[in-house]
Parts: sequence; C-alpha cells; structure tokens
Amino acid sequence: MYTPYQRAYLAHWLSLSRDAEQSLTQTIASAKVDMNPHQVDAALFALRSPLSQGVLLADEVGLGKTIEASLVLAQKWAEKRCRLLLIVPATLRKQWSQELADKFALPAVILEAKNFNGARKNGAGNPFDIELAFGQPAIAICSYEFAARKQQELARIQWELVVFDEAHKLRNIYKNDGAKIARALETALKGCPKLLLSATPMQNNLLELYGLVSIIDTHFFGDLESFKARYSKPKLEPEELAQLRKRLQSICSRTLRRQVQAEGGINFTRRYSMTEPYDPNRDELELYQKVSAYLQDEEVLAIKPGARHLVTLVIRKILASSSHAIQGTLQRMIERLESKMSLADALNDYEELDDLADATGVEDEDFIDPVALQGEIDKLKDFLRLAGSIGRNAKGDALLRALDRAFDSAERLGGQRKAVIFTESVRTQTWLFEQLGAAGYRDRIVLLNGTNTDADSQQTYRAWLEKHQGSSRISGSKSADMKAALVERFRDQASIMICTEAGAEGINLQFCSLLINYDLPWNPQRVEQRIGRVHRYGQKHDVVVVNFINNANVADRRVYELLNKKFQLFEGVFGASDEILGSIESGVDIERRIHDIYQKCRSDEEIEREFDELQAQLQTQIEKRNHDARRSLLEHFDVDVVARLNMRRDQTRVALDDYQQRLLLLARMSLPQARFDGERFELDGHWHDPDWQQAEQDDARFLQPHEGMGRELIEKAKEQLAAPAAAELLFSYSPTGNGQYSNLLELLGQSGELVLEKLVLSTPKQRREHLLLAGCSDSGQLLDERTCERLLLLKSEERSTAPAFRHESTLQEQLEALRASCLKQAEAANEKYFEEETEKLDRWAEDKRIGLDIRIRQLDQEIKDARKAVRQLETLQEKMSAKKALKKLERERDDLMLAYHEEKKKIEAEEDRLLEDIEQNLELSVRHERLFSLRWRLEGTP
Repeated sequence: MYTPYQRAYLAHWLSLSRDAEQSLTQTIASAKVDMNPHQVDAALFALRSPLSQGVLLADEVGLGKTIEASLVLAQKWAEKRCRLLLIVPATLRKQWSQELADKFALPAVILEAKNFNGARKNGAGNPFDIELAFGQPAIAICSYEFAARKQQELARIQWELVVFDEAHKLRNIYKNDGAKIARALETALKGCPKLLLSATPMQNNLLELYGLVSIIDTHFFGDLESFKARYSKPKLEPEELAQLRKRLQSICSRTLRRQVQAEGGINFTRRYSMTEPYDPNRDELELYQKVSAYLQDEEVLAIKPGARHLVTLVIRKILASSSHAIQGTLQRMIERLESKMSLADALNDYEELDDLADATGVEDEDFIDPVALQGEIDKLKDFLRLAGSIGRNAKGDALLRALDRAFDSAERLGGQRKAVIFTESVRTQTWLFEQLGAAGYRDRIVLLNGTNTDADSQQTYRAWLEKHQGSSRISGSKSADMKAALVERFRDQASIMICTEAGAEGINLQFCSLLINYDLPWNPQRVEQRIGRVHRYGQKHDVVVVNFINNANVADRRVYELLNKKFQLFEGVFGASDEILGSIESGVDIERRIHDIYQKCRSDEEIEREFDELQAQLQTQIEKRNHDARRSLLEHFDVDVVARLNMRRDQTRVALDDYQQRLLLLARMSLPQARFDGERFELDGHWHDPDWQQAEQDDARFLQPHEGMGRELIEKAKEQLAAPAAAELLFSYSPTGNGQYSNLLELLGQSGELVLEKLVLSTPKQRREHLLLAGCSDSGQLLDERTCERLLLLKSEERSTAPAFRHESTLQEQLEALRASCLKQAEAANEKYFEEETEKLDRWAEDKRIGLDIRIRQLDQEIKDARKAVRQLETLQEKMSAKKALKKLERERDDLMLAYHEEKKKIEAEEDRLLEDIEQNLELSVRHERLFSLRWRLEGTP
C-alpha cells in the first residue's frame, strides 16, 4: 500500500530541526502535559534567538514555570544539547527530577555530597560531567548551596543551558556585602546561557532587577553605577520608565493569573483554614521539657559543634511529631552512641535530613567525641523509658476529633471525603496508620513515604503493575511507579493518604481537597509545597487546610501565627502566598531563626519577645515590595495578552494535530499488520495512541516521536532508504471523507517526476533543516510543494528501481529557487537577531557613556555646593577640613575627565569585539543532499 520513499519522507519531516515554533511541536508531542498557551509562549520566548544569553521567566505563581522551563530543557535535549544544569532550592530537587522524568521522559541526576564524593572515589575527575561520572547523559540537578561550594568544578563544564529556579535568591548580587552564593555562581557560570525563573524578580528596588539581568547578560545594562545614574532615582521620569520597560521586554516575560483566567486556561479555587487546639498530657509535657533542655545544653558531648544545628533541629522536629517517633529516635541514638558511631543514622526517621544537610553545608561528619559518654547515654535512657510509658498522644486524639468535621467541610465545598495527612516522621506515619485503622479506617488508608517497604504498599504496587501491564503508565522506575500505584489507590479506593515530605514530592493530588498538617514545618516554602499537592492547576474545588495548635507550647503557637498571618499560607486565592514568600531570601533561613529561638529561650516571655522581633523583621521585608514599579515595568495590558494567548492556543492545537496525524500515518504506512481504529491502533495485543491523555485513560501506550515505538518507526524509516535513491511509483487516488484534492484531480492519468532534497542551514549556534520538494508532469506542468506532498501521502506501489529521468534540469531549477527562498528567510532571521543584539549593545554603550557624563555632572554640582559651603564656615579648622574635601572632589572630577575619552575608547573597542563575535555566530553554512528521485504516475477515480 505504501513504499519506503513515502515512509522516509514522513520520517524526515517528523524529525526536522526547524525554527523554535515548529521544533517545539515535536517536543510537545512527546510530553505528558496538557500544555497551556502561556507556557508555550514562555518557552518560545526563551528559545527565540540563538544569540540570546538567556531570559527571565517571571509568570505569576501557579502558572507552571516548571513546565515552561522543562519544555525548554526538553527542546535542548532533543537537539542533542545535553549539558544541562538545574540549580534549585534543596527542597525542590527531587520534585524537579520527578517532573522531568514523568512529564518529559528526561533523565536527571541529583548531585549532592554523597554521590558527588562517591563518583570521585570511582574515578570521575569532575562529577558534573554527568555522562562520564554516571555512565549516561542526564540533566544535572543541585541546590544553590551545593553549586556554590563546588564553584571550581562547575566552571569546568561548558553548560549549554543553566536553569535557576526561585532565581530571586540571586537578586541581591549587586550588593557588596553578602550575596556570596550569587557571586560564586555568577563567576562559575559566566558565559553560559541561562534561564531564570522567579514569580517575584523584584521586591525592594530596581537594583534587584538589575542584579538578575546582569547574571543573565553582563552587556545588557551598563555597570551598576551607570544603571543607578540612569534609573535608580527617587522619581523616574515617564520617558525613562517607558524606555526601561521596552528594554526589559526582550529579556523578561511575565504573565498574570488574571490574564490566563480571562483566556480560559485555568480557573483558580480558594483555600480555607481550620484549627484544632489540644492540651498535651502531663507525661508528654515532661518528655518535651526534658529533651528540650538536653538539646539546649551546649556542653552535650554526643553532638559535635559542627553538626549541632542540624542534629538538634531534626530531633526537635521528631520530638514535636509524637512520643512514638521520639522513642524510636532515642533508641537509635543510644545504640549509635554505645557503638561510638555517627548519630546521622539515628535520625533516619526524618526523611528530609539530606536536604537540610545540603542547605546548611553539613557533609559526612563524625558526630562522636571519643570522651566518655555514659552519663549522657543514661540520661537518654531515662528519656526513652518516659517516652515508652506514654500510651496516648493528645495530638492524635485531636486528629480523630477533627477528621469528621474536616471531611464535612470539604464535602460542603463540593469535594470528596478524602484527606491527605502530612507528618515529618516515618514512625509517626506508622503510628497514625495504626490509630486511624483502629478508629474504623483500616482498609481505607494509603501510606506514602520515601521507601514504602511496608507489606500494604508492596501489595498495592504488585496489583497496579498487573492491572496496567503493557501500558505507558508503567515507567520502569520503581519509585515513580510505586507513587503512581499508591496515588491511584488513594484516588479510586481509599479515604486517607498519610504522607511524609519525601514521599509527597512530585505528586499531584488535585482530586483531593482536604489537607491536614499533622506536623507543621517551620519553613514556609515547605508548607506551600505541601498545600500545592492539592491546591494546584486542575483542582476543581475549594481546599480545606487543617492545623493543630498546642495550647501548652508558646513557641508552637507563635510558629503557626507566623505562617498564618505573616505568610498568609492557609487562606485566600490559589498561590496568594507566593508574592510574600518571594520577599524572603530563604525558607531555610527562617527555619534556622525559629530553631535558634527554641534553642536559646528558657521562658515564655523570652519566646514571645524573640518571635515579636522576628515578625517585625519579616514585616519590614514584606512591606518593601514595590508593586507599582514592577507592574509598570514587567506587565502588559490584559487585552493584548489575552489576544496573544488565544492565538497561541489555536496555533499550537493546529500544529500538534497535524504532527500527530502524520506520526499516525507513518505508523499506518509502516505497520500493515496493525489494526487501526480512528486515532489509535492495536499491535501485538497493545493499543497505541498519540494523545497521551487518551492513552492513559485507555491504558494504551503513548505513541510519541522521541521515545518508544514512535522513535523506532522514524529511525527505521530513515535507515531503510539509503540516499540518494530512485524508483518509479504508481500512486492511487480515491476520494476521502475530507473532500477532493483539486490539484491532484488535474493530474489523474498523467505521469511525471518528483525529487526530495534535505537542505541544512547551520550557524555555530543553530541548525535548521528544510525538506524541498520539486516536481513536474511529463506535459511540462510544474508542481508546487503542496501538490508533491499530497502525492507522497497517497497509497502507492513500486514499479521499478531504475527509471529513466527526463526532467532533471527543470527540477534542478525548482530546487535552486526553493533553496534561495529558504536561504533568504534564514538571512532575514539572522538579520533580525543581529539587529536585536546590536541594539542591545548600543544601549549598553550608551549606558556606560551616560553614566560617565552623569557622574561628572554630579561631581561638578558637589564641587559647586562644597565651595558655597566653605564660604559659610567660620573657623579656620572647619575651612581647612572643607578645603581638603573640596580638593579631593576636584581631583576625582579631573581624573574622571582625563579618563573620559580613554574610557569611551574602551567601550567602543569592547563593542567592536562583541560585534565580531555576533558576526561569527551568524555565519551560515549551506549543505544539501538528495534523498530520492521518483518517476510517478497517478491513477484512480475522481
């Protein structure tokens, strides 16, 4: 029915390296994401110019910047640009890794102290060289702190893209004091293309925006002094503001929730808060006070000073969780101390230990001092006996009281009677499973943690594998598939899922609208991540968040107050807290401050005073936000954005439909044994579908171009036809349900020739491929590319492999015209890139020159004011001191004037050098190859 020539044409078409918009369609066709137009728009913004040093994506929270960045990473990966680095907060590393794997099938390696040092021991010179260190290419993921500590190793890799998540962490780089991490990363990654993600790129002043832009491109603005001189004024003139806004449009993209909502992309729900107070019993209070006093003792021998913060913080978290949890930890501590071994293994109940260690810079350290520890061990044994004697936990009873009330609230808001319960302790998780089981929920509970080795989870996993055997739902990664199995059981059968932080990373629970914080983290960003599991894109109902208040613990009450009132985490519209979260430098820093209060305060009065001070400091940070400046600089008119997004949605849908139809047609051409049914087909007992959502719904396999069967079909079709090939084909035309092709009807009964050529236009930064089709009939009629393409998509049979060609010169003329047209388009695109870069450089040079002029004028004014002041002084001593200061200003002004022309020459020389670089990066090389030549004949019925 079809020939290798047609399959080869489709295979080459499906895998062309084209401009960003067309190439992105391939990447979207391979992704398991319901892509929104603003996300495609943002990715195209990041990919639009090969000369760009990077961009800032500043979409408001809840709009999926992770998806936008992943789309850009997937596109780079498809282009075989695999040296990709993600720098993210420590707490988001696993979530990013999971997201890349689940949605885009992109491999990633999380680099941290343990595997970094392990790779070195195994002979890897630089573990950031992922392919050499770990055996296959993958995206490198690490935290800000780790990346800064490994500055030298980081700098030795020529990264093809570096993505910074929560990039507002870098915005204070312009300051001389502090910003050490930002400076280390800027130095290590100078010259690498960068993608910065931040919903809050600017909080206090314009200089923060300058800081972020300077990390991307040092030649976007002039230096700090010239930027201050031009734009950092008490009142910026409207003309200057408009100019700055226009400049930023080429490097910063920002879309708002209201704009996406107006376009119809996402509907946002609200979150509501419930609290359940409780009074701990006498034994619980005694245990808390004794363990807390032990942790406050700086003379403790068991905990070495270098790890004191980490160890005491984790023990406090476990202590606050449950007596059952601290009992297990105390037992492990005693065993480790008696064996003179590290305490690290004793803290494994807290799964976030590695994240905390990475964020605080604590690596593998021997926590044990060889001094006699028996007194401390005996004290810990006393604590252990007390913990073991506690039968009931007041907070556990509070959970049972609150559960039905919370279920009713969620149901009233339209949700299901489903709850996800978060705890920071694996042992508490097990204990809660038993308590809730005894309270009547036995067969309706799912556990989710970092390992899930329990029998119930293993049985759920085996049943899930059997149910989905052969479908695309099974990824092959046991941890990812275990999560998918447990989430599916929670969705379809269970009422309660009890999660640890590590277990819940990377999962979406938008079918559930009730979240219970059994243990409340001190880090506001962690709390937001938790709530984001249920309160996210796709949530159809308002969400209820339940927290517990310990009436006997002032510090616990103040932590809740801080998270609720200052960070507004538990009430309001989706993601309302992000604006405030972005105004703080780090959730880990707040967690450290809270921990310090617990450690040093001995009375309720001290606790109240310290929390008052912390709240006042945070309030100052939060109130410094400059809404008006940010809006006027980074945001566009809603009506313009909505119109653009509407257009993008239509364009993406049409392009994706066309691409999927051609991929399906290649399958039809290549697999005559398959049974086709509409938009899918069955082969060897398995259904395949190019629509990932339909594939998952029907337990079919996802047919995509970059992985699995789709990739095999494309590669095989290319390999089966060695270029240049030649043949004579008989095409069969018959009417279809889609109507007649009038240009083919005119050719019925005729014969002629057709050639296919691949044209490759390359620059050092970019490769673009074109398929050129030229054809004619034996009667001398020229066929346009559309007609040639329609011919190639008809059923056909091969008549001869050695036909005699008559029209080579005619076809060659057509090909030359097509090549010239493609070359003209490429040159026009390059001219546009060149103009953008030269305009940017002109503005940079102008900044530098204006900065010099303004500084000289400022000095002139200061000198004038100083002379006037000298005349008004009375004593000789005052006049002499003022004269010295005046002379210093005059010398500075004179030196600057002497250096003025020299500095202008330097600016011009740097501009010339950069222009030469641009020209080299735009130099086009042209290559073309004949894929096949055909003699054809068209027969059939009108």
